[in-house]
Formats: sequence, structure tokens, C-alpha cells
Amino acid sequence: MNLKKLLWMAAGFVLLGIAYIGVIMPGIPFSIPAVFSAYCFARSSERMHKWLYGHKIFGPFLTNWETKKVFPLKAKYGMLGFMALGAWWGWQYPSSPEEYDQRIKDGKKIGLFR
Repeated sequence: MNLKKLLWMAAGFVLLGIAYIGVIMPGIPFSIPAVFSAYCFARSSERMHKWLYGHKIFGPFLTNWETKKVFPLKAKYGMLGFMALGAWWGWQYPSSPEEYDQRIKDGKKIGLFR
């Protein structure tokens, strides 16, 4: 295996790791690193490329991306849900104890139900 293929494979593994982190952590996208990881593996290792397309999490997304160039509907709803949850959390809970004390002092509501 030559140096060029090794660099493509290393980039593919780094991007795949970022994609895994993006699946677990809300706010970090997994889609772009997964697509670029598939590209890197296509340039370096046919075995890893096939493995990625057969993967339980990334396989359906990559296949849908390759054929239709769109996100799956379930992923869109998931993204909307996490964005709504993050917005609600940021509005419900103040960012610091000082802000909390200032809101109480000013008589402002702390959250939706208070």
C-alpha cells in the first residue's frame, strides 16, 4: 500500500471517529464527516468502503445520500427535535447563578412554567 492510500485511509478513520461522536453528541453533525469518510475509503480501501455502506447506522444514510442526495426523513425529525430541546433548555435554565439571581431580583420569569 502506498503513502497516498495510507493518508486517505487515515483521513477516513479520523472522519469516521468524528461521525461516531456526532451520533452520540447533540449539536455535532455526523452527516458531513460520514460522507467524507466514505469518499476517503473509496479512494483507499474497497473493503472499508463496503463495510461503511453496510454499517447499521451509517449505511442507510450513505445509501440514501448516494441515490437521492437528501437526508432521511427520520434524521430530519431527529435534528428538529434536538434543536427544539436545546432551545427549550437554554430558555428554561439560566446560564449562571448570577443571571438566576438577577432574574429573581427583577421579578422576571425563570422559565416557561414558573
